[in-house]
Amino acid sequence: MKITDILEKNKTTLSFEVFPPKTSDKYESVERATAEIAKMRPDFMSVTYGAGGGTSQFTVSIASNLKNNCGVTPLAHLTCVSSDRETVRTRLDELSAAGIENILALRGDIPKDAPAKTEWHYHHASELMSEIAARGDFCIGGACYPEGHPESKNLDEDIENLKRKLDAGCSFLTTQMFFDNYQFYRFMEKARCAGIYVPIIAGIMPITNAKSIRRSCELSGTEMPRKFLNIVDRFGDDPDSMMEAGITYACAQIIDLFANGVKNVHVYTMNKPEVAARIRHDLAHIIPVHE
Repeated sequence: MKITDILEKNKTTLSFEVFPPKTSDKYESVERATAEIAKMRPDFMSVTYGAGGGTSQFTVSIASNLKNNCGVTPLAHLTCVSSDRETVRTRLDELSAAGIENILALRGDIPKDAPAKTEWHYHHASELMSEIAARGDFCIGGACYPEGHPESKNLDEDIENLKRKLDAGCSFLTTQMFFDNYQFYRFMEKARCAGIYVPIIAGIMPITNAKSIRRSCELSGTEMPRKFLNIVDRFGDDPDSMMEAGITYACAQIIDLFANGVKNVHVYTMNKPEVAARIRHDLAHIIPVHE
């Protein structure tokens, strides 16, 4: 089923993101973890694309397993910044052959050893979206940044770039993680005022490990509000307490989002079935499981 059909059919949705292994010897353990997360019966699951495309074959395999063996609609990520057109077309053929209908099209992070920009086959996600739209009946999603893309001058410029994605075939958007719902509400207002009416899915990351969060926020341009920093400062050195506090904070964000009319939430699980299970359990009376 296409993601747009799921979003239209259900009044509310809860979906999860997983990522493929970095090496083949980790594949079975990742496949087991993603299958466990699928048991939480999310409305769909996204599967990320390895940095530089190095584990791209695993993206197709994990997505195919979710679809054929777990009964969950997959959303396969595809990045283009370090890929040539032949590689992208090969991946699209693989996804089509596997029966995968949904692609989240991304530029991707620029590798440190990336060639000069003049040698890139793709410079923006919108160019990749145009390629996908021309090569099959895929449902195309894109990324958006409630606080603005780190490379944009401001949020208004970033929203203009989003409109280019829609023109290229993008039919829904998923946000980067954010920890202050006000930032999301402000972004939504600006996007709607600019004529962006496609579904926008709120991306929430439960922080269960404090060590890497500051670096992740720096890369994504995500602001850490004081109340969130207080949680990290207080519980960051105690793994059990940090997991409990991180999941509680994420659930509070999600409850606030739904209370304010947001219909769709995507949770970055970091391949942790226990995180997906807790969120599904804690929100059971707020977000129903759909057949």
